[in-house]
Amino acid sequence: MASSCWWCCKISPITHAFVFFLFVSSSFCHVRSSETGGIDPKNQTFRPGDELQKLRVIRERLNKMNKPAVKTIQSPDGDIIDCVLVHHQPAFDHPKLKGQKPLDPPGRPSGVNTNGIGAQDFQLWSMSGESCPEGTIPIRRTTEPDMLRASSVRRFGRKRPTRHVRRDSTSNGHEHAVGYVSGDQYYGAKASINVWTPRVSNQYEFSLSQMWVISGSFGDDLNTIEAGWQVSPELYGDNYPRFFTYWTTDAYHTTGCYNLLCSGFVQTNNRIAIGAAISPTSSYNGGQFDISLLIWKDPKHGNWWLEFGSGILVGYWPSFLFTHLRDHASMVQFGGEIVNSRSGSFHTSTEMGSGHFAGEGFGKASYFRNMQVVDWDNNLIPLSNLRVLADHPNCYNIHGGINKVWGNYFYYGGPGRNVKCP
Repeated sequence: MASSCWWCCKISPITHAFVFFLFVSSSFCHVRSSETGGIDPKNQTFRPGDELQKLRVIRERLNKMNKPAVKTIQSPDGDIIDCVLVHHQPAFDHPKLKGQKPLDPPGRPSGVNTNGIGAQDFQLWSMSGESCPEGTIPIRRTTEPDMLRASSVRRFGRKRPTRHVRRDSTSNGHEHAVGYVSGDQYYGAKASINVWTPRVSNQYEFSLSQMWVISGSFGDDLNTIEAGWQVSPELYGDNYPRFFTYWTTDAYHTTGCYNLLCSGFVQTNNRIAIGAAISPTSSYNGGQFDISLLIWKDPKHGNWWLEFGSGILVGYWPSFLFTHLRDHASMVQFGGEIVNSRSGSFHTSTEMGSGHFAGEGFGKASYFRNMQVVDWDNNLIPLSNLRVLADHPNCYNIHGGINKVWGNYFYYGGPGRNVKCP
């Protein structure tokens, strides 16, 4: 659901607790190619044989990745959406899913409102009135230009592996403004996320706003489930905010991917295309729009389900994909992240959220609202110990609060490079 928020609320500030801790995605970075050894491609010698081999590899991967379509839809933003039979989607290439069919919907957590507006018109591709027939799912087609833009064809659709880096480290180029809870057992999370179109300075940077459901240590056994929106010129070739998902079970080394770019997430919905552009978006001093996301663990089968809006099931991550998350999560995080490549030795001007600092408030700064977690008994409950942290507060910051309308919330974001963030 893309909801319109025209009302304002009185803010009740809370005490901010700033801590440093090991962070899930701090260490993956798209800034330079592993295939070019970190050398600018413009300075490399052109080798026709190598280029032909690269194209052959790309076309082989595309043939495997793009499934036969029963219908094709041209999106106004240039995307091609393929309607693929549900049992032909990439998830069913996985050895443990071959020959199976998607599971029936599970019981939702207690406290979920399923009477809201549907999600038919929150993505550009569906606004023409075209839709995918029952028994199929919409998949954004991956193209040769998509893969040629990638800093690594081999790792296309994946984040870079994490290293053992503290959140206060500036060595990895990733900067965050997040709220988080830890110290308990979590079986899901929910939030409404304000959607903007932040400016991204170059192809190898991104700006995203998402939820992380996390378990394991912050070493090679890290498990995460992630969902939100992102602007990523490298992955998508434009600057539209796009609905995305991600998962990993080994700290981004060899498992997991964005969206449906590998075998893993099982999509069950024929109206939502993961990776497609979101519309409408928010405007400064104008209309405000947000998307509501719920991730929770089915108590019966142990799979992790994703819901969009009010009652729109997108699909699920099978429990066998994970190690620690087969049981429960040990941390939940909400917030924004950008990549700072320091081009020209300056801090990036890539924006987080709306591109404005948290202190500007509603209609100007981006927000997360109505943040909740799912407990052991499949109940949605308020956050009892929300902490907020911005690791570069002169560039991007965060202010949290709580009130009767928005529950737990925070404003976050910033412009990046400025007088105090050179």
